[in-house]
Amino acid sequence: MMDMKLEVIIIPVSDVDRAKAFYEKLGFRLDIDYAANDDFRVLQFTPAGSEASIIFGKGITSAKRGPADSLVLAVDDIDVARDDLIARGVDVREVFHYVGGPFNNAVKNPRVAGRDPQGRSYYSFASFEDPDGNGWLLQEITSRLPGRIDAAATRFGSASDLASALRRAEAAHGEHEKRTGQRDANWPDWYAKYMVAEQAGTELPQ
Repeated sequence: MMDMKLEVIIIPVSDVDRAKAFYEKLGFRLDIDYAANDDFRVLQFTPAGSEASIIFGKGITSAKRGPADSLVLAVDDIDVARDDLIARGVDVREVFHYVGGPFNNAVKNPRVAGRDPQGRSYYSFASFEDPDGNGWLLQEITSRLPGRIDAAATRFGSASDLASALRRAEAAHGEHEKRTGQRDANWPDWYAKYMVAEQAGTELPQ
């Protein structure tokens, strides 16, 4: 099958300059701000480490204003990501998890305060909105489901993602050395195997 990559999501906004200022505050990269005339202007922003972007502007969509609902930003540490956005002046709500599993709003009072008690990947969230009410979710993903990624490729979207993966490998390797009772001189190879397996969702080295 031919590759099909999600490239852009178009969101409606009522005030282009206000929206631009908000997404700059988030730390999204401004890719383009182009105005053909007074009736048409397009802006594209890309989150750090993302291959997909958002577009908004004037004359882009017939919708007068938001909200788009539950646009998801994957992060490897929900608390660090939330603190970073708050430091940038963004009103991010408290971390929560879904009582019925990720995105399950079919039950009464679906959101429960606090991180997922079991610390599972995909299960912990935090939410915020842009000035037009477009809703965003931070979702903590520390390891991917097996079918979610190309097992032959290992990628990190940013230096922060790579550093977090190294810290997890370091902690796991410490447990490995405790089990074996000896120092592992080949720790770089062990780290590499762990990080590749974690991202691919395959069995982790012990």
